[in-house]
Amino acid sequence: MRMFRRGLLAWGSRVMVLLVFVCCTVSLIYMLACTPKVDYVQSALAKVSGPPGKDNYHAIIQEHEEQQNNYINSLKKQIAQLKEELQKRSEQLKTLQEQGGLKLGGPFDQGSPEKTHTDLYDFLHAQIDKAEVHAGQKVPTEYAVVPFESFTMQKVYQLEMGLTRHPEEKPVRKDKRDEMMEAVESAVESLNSAEDEGNTKQHAYSSSDFIEGIYRTERDKGTVYDMTFKGEKNHELNRVVLFRPFGPVMKVKNEKINTANMLINIIVPLSKRADKFRQFMQMFREVCIQQDGRVYLTVVYFGKEQMNEIKDILEINAKQANFKNYTFIQRNEDFSRGKGLDVGARAWKSSNVLLFFCDVDIYFTADFLNSCRMNAQPGKKVFYPVLFSQYNPAIIYGHHAPAPSLEQQLVIKKDTGFWRDFGFGMTCQYRSDFINIGGFDLDIKGWGGEDVHLYRKYLHSNLIVIRTPVRGLFHLWHEKHCVDELTPEQYKMCMQSKAMNEASHGQLGMLVFRHEIEAHLRKQKLKMTAKKT
Repeated sequence: MRMFRRGLLAWGSRVMVLLVFVCCTVSLIYMLACTPKVDYVQSALAKVSGPPGKDNYHAIIQEHEEQQNNYINSLKKQIAQLKEELQKRSEQLKTLQEQGGLKLGGPFDQGSPEKTHTDLYDFLHAQIDKAEVHAGQKVPTEYAVVPFESFTMQKVYQLEMGLTRHPEEKPVRKDKRDEMMEAVESAVESLNSAEDEGNTKQHAYSSSDFIEGIYRTERDKGTVYDMTFKGEKNHELNRVVLFRPFGPVMKVKNEKINTANMLINIIVPLSKRADKFRQFMQMFREVCIQQDGRVYLTVVYFGKEQMNEIKDILEINAKQANFKNYTFIQRNEDFSRGKGLDVGARAWKSSNVLLFFCDVDIYFTADFLNSCRMNAQPGKKVFYPVLFSQYNPAIIYGHHAPAPSLEQQLVIKKDTGFWRDFGFGMTCQYRSDFINIGGFDLDIKGWGGEDVHLYRKYLHSNLIVIRTPVRGLFHLWHEKHCVDELTPEQYKMCMQSKAMNEASHGQLGMLVFRHEIEAHLRKQKLKMTAKKT
């Protein structure tokens, strides 16, 4: 902000100088306009001092008035041009004052290229002073600390482990690999360049001399890299500290999006589970019909068992809410989630529509539906939200009598659930993109695998995949059964999901060691009783 204020003051001062210059120029022009030219006056006097004559005098006066009018018109034109330039500069200053900072379309667009380069360089250099590079900064609590992560040429040792859950790994993401390599190469180049003290280089450094490094990113300032290299002598090390500053915020887009006609076709594949569907329809009525009102529901049902009960639930809710935007499709075959979603998507025959692939044990809010609309765009973007998965309420709220309501249970805390970042089943994408990408792999049967396959298709395409945790999308806990018909890989995925669904690490630990805890409590109770006696 200091850099922004300096730039703003400098720009304001330049405009004020221009205002003073224009005022002086206008005054000077006015004086010149009202004062005859010296050489013309001398010429006129010479003519008047000549032989007297009425006709000669009138001719001189007429010529004088004509030249004076031409001169005044020329000055008026120059004044008008100066006023127009002054107006432009005043508007630019007003815009800067309203913005209060540096943005695209601000001073960088107006000044000379040299001045623009200088301002940007000063700003980026100031980021080093603001970051915790040269000196420490006061931190209110241990939770506000931005930790470093360490790396070598082969591995990254990380606290935020991401989807792989590995505390150490080879950098999987290309941007991370490129970032590390660029930092090491820049450090090697710095070591091989002439030192400030003028010492003669004795050794040609390379990346093989790199031992290890640490780095961290302050998101509003930049990334600092602190790297250690082998020295030329025993017990000698070289340290190189680099900083990658973040530039000023730049405006990319500012647009209004009308969502009034953005219909969402919610597709739910289902087999049995009538109680869960009844709960789903209650949520659907409140959120989709009463609050949002821009949805279509497609239910794809597999088998015949409980089919009539499912249809009755759907029709009763639709009748009570006067809701007609739904389709019920029945399939006489074994359940396949990918097949159900594929059938539901292809059953839509109208114009292109936004699809939300959903399950019966999902709870979502009206805000999520708008997130769905904002983060999917035909031919451009698909939305893969990370939902919050609820732990087993019997474990979380076992000591409560009675347990909180469902809405009260759906809070995002570490003891109530977790971000299901390994799941890709809930997604918003336009039907045209789904068809063009080839849809699901219909050879996959039963539970799991089809969603990852589709997700990878999009990753390999030119579409933008929006992957982010969202606050309005929940996976409701239910007991999971991993059947023997699953392939070994599917069974493993199912069991991992089952283990993670039950409770947090700490809560599971309390269950495992409950006998020791109960024994400890009994001993404490006996000690208290003994003291009283």
